[in-house]
Amino acid sequence: MALSLLERVQSWLFRALMGAVFGLFQALSSRTCDRRKLPPVENPLLTLSAVQLARKIRRREVTSLEVVQAYIDRIQEVNPLINAMVKDRFAAALQEASQVDKLIEEETGGEEVLADRLPLLGVPLSVKESFALQGMPQTTGLVSRRGVVAVVDAPPVALLKRAGAIPLGVTNTSELCMWSESHNHLYGITRNPYDLERVPGGSSGGEGSLLASAGAVIGVGSDIGGSIRMPCFFNGIFGHKTTSGLVSSDNQHPPVSGRFEEYLSLGPMCRYAEDLLPMLQIMAGPNAHRLSLSEKVDLKKLRFFTVPHDGGSVMTSPVDSQLLQVQRKVVEQLEADLGVKVEEVMFHELRYAFQIWDAYMGLPDDEGAPPQRFGDLLGTPGHPVWPVWELVKWMLGKSDHTMAAIGLAMIEKAQPAAAPASILRHKEKLQREVEELLGTDGVLLYPTHPNVAPKHHHPLFRPFDFAYTGIINILGLPVTQVPLGLSREGLPMGVQLIAGKLQDRLPLALALHLEKSFGGWRDPGAQ
Repeated sequence: MALSLLERVQSWLFRALMGAVFGLFQALSSRTCDRRKLPPVENPLLTLSAVQLARKIRRREVTSLEVVQAYIDRIQEVNPLINAMVKDRFAAALQEASQVDKLIEEETGGEEVLADRLPLLGVPLSVKESFALQGMPQTTGLVSRRGVVAVVDAPPVALLKRAGAIPLGVTNTSELCMWSESHNHLYGITRNPYDLERVPGGSSGGEGSLLASAGAVIGVGSDIGGSIRMPCFFNGIFGHKTTSGLVSSDNQHPPVSGRFEEYLSLGPMCRYAEDLLPMLQIMAGPNAHRLSLSEKVDLKKLRFFTVPHDGGSVMTSPVDSQLLQVQRKVVEQLEADLGVKVEEVMFHELRYAFQIWDAYMGLPDDEGAPPQRFGDLLGTPGHPVWPVWELVKWMLGKSDHTMAAIGLAMIEKAQPAAAPASILRHKEKLQREVEELLGTDGVLLYPTHPNVAPKHHHPLFRPFDFAYTGIINILGLPVTQVPLGLSREGLPMGVQLIAGKLQDRLPLALALHLEKSFGGWRDPGAQ
């Protein structure tokens, strides 16, 4: 359905305003360029999946100490360029690796016993800094939380450690995990390994950048608006946003409030598709049985759909032609490989994706308590932030907060007290139509973002493009992010694979297939 005249005028005015502000930003910005490149991956241990590494460690073909040391060496090589890991625990990790090797030497039950009891034994792991990892900082980039150290492990981290994984350290986020660029005044800015002048996404951007740089093989992220999928997309790796409510969000910062628990999902991030399912099996803990992950998926028996764009939203940028083309290639590949017909569909309500996300994020919980305000959280553990004053301080170079965080706090002040009834109706209609379409055997292809990774700070001028991922959070559906090669600029492209609730195994199986067809992760140092 075409845009109305009013919507076309609104779209033109919004883009003209953003274009004018962006032009001013460019005129006032310095023109320095960072043309440094990452060194290529040379150690073959860094090109193995976590599943393969765990198998080799169990079989004593390589020691955990050798694997952990290889990743430490790589982090020390690339982190000065990308600024992804903000605090390491290398000494403790090496000690734990030595203990793993000793355990394997003494094990008498055989490889199968270890594989069943400790499926990730000896495999290195990176952790998003918003998750509690005992002994590591947990600040989410707030200067006011400098010195806050986790005293426990967040449940998914604890489960991965219990499965034998060895954390190497924690990675950078945006302030309070609420922006699409991982930048804060405590740790600085994280860079995209394919082009250091571009963003790695947010809020799990540190994870995305480190994994893509081969500084980690598996990691954990959280996602309430695309914070797993955007970093995976921008960095050319795999990630999975689970069906909502499956993985515990306890001991994360910021804590959930309002109805956030319904939209927040925690899940795996990795370079190799075969690591997604075993990681999810572990991270879901007591809820894993609800997903039937051991059930074999026959891709030829699934129904496939593709949505090329959101229908022309006033709030989002048009989808880049290269991304439209690569999504069409996926359609052609599936039809050729599986003998299926991929149906193109459109949902009128997708053009209101940002408004729906924004309205539902502000809803109170069942007891009527509203979500904790972003401006209040910015000031923790002290007083709430006054955004106008903070903007004045930022202009003078005196603020502890980024422009993105200040802007979000200002927008929050202008939000209506109640969600518009029309937006609630749009969401309910979209929910009903998508769920009816997908059922228990459908997979939907949808762009992750309108553009490949933008340059640093440019998301400020396209602030609502995350709606392509954020709307799926509000619908509560599982999504797997899959890399699809590189653009003409040498930047990663990809697509979201969406399924019905609790059907996580379907997009995970399709991710394995597409990895073989499109090549999966590409070494940024080899480009």
